[in-house]
Amino acid sequence: MTRAIVPLAGFLVLAGLFWFVLAKMNQGEYNPRDVPTQFIGRAAPGFALPDLMDPSRTVSPSDMAGKVWLLNVWGTWCPECWKEHEYLVYLAERKKVPIVGINWRDDAAEAKAMLARLGNPFHMIGFDPNSNAAIDWGVYGAPETFLIDAEGIVREKHTGAVNSRVWEEKFKPYFGTGGNAS
Repeated sequence: MTRAIVPLAGFLVLAGLFWFVLAKMNQGEYNPRDVPTQFIGRAAPGFALPDLMDPSRTVSPSDMAGKVWLLNVWGTWCPECWKEHEYLVYLAERKKVPIVGINWRDDAAEAKAMLARLGNPFHMIGFDPNSNAAIDWGVYGAPETFLIDAEGIVREKHTGAVNSRVWEEKFKPYFGTGGNAS
């Protein structure tokens, strides 16, 4: 009898855990893609990358000093990046949100073609084909979006496509009551 109870108890514990995680996911409280970052509440890591559109220029977080802004890591090879692109264009054009891009592990010509076809939401774009900046930021996949405040502190991170829900819940509060960038 006890031989049957141990496997049954193990099964019930695993089933309970599965049920708990599913319930959290359905309530929007748990996203398995959300990997915590060590940078929340810390100074944004620096980088100096060539600008995708003008390689003679350098893109760096110091270019955004004194501003609240988003850093979006993306690539043309990333389906979720294509999915969020229209919303990023909306944020940049309609809400005046400054977005700095890091084009990660990509082909420069393909990235430029995508932006020419779909619009360019980025204030500037660092080109990072070898993951130099992405490693320093702890990026493990794309898209990943970070919010950096006017003091250069990372306040939020989102893994996955940015959409209206993500904007409202995570990023909009940092841009004032109207949602426009300050």
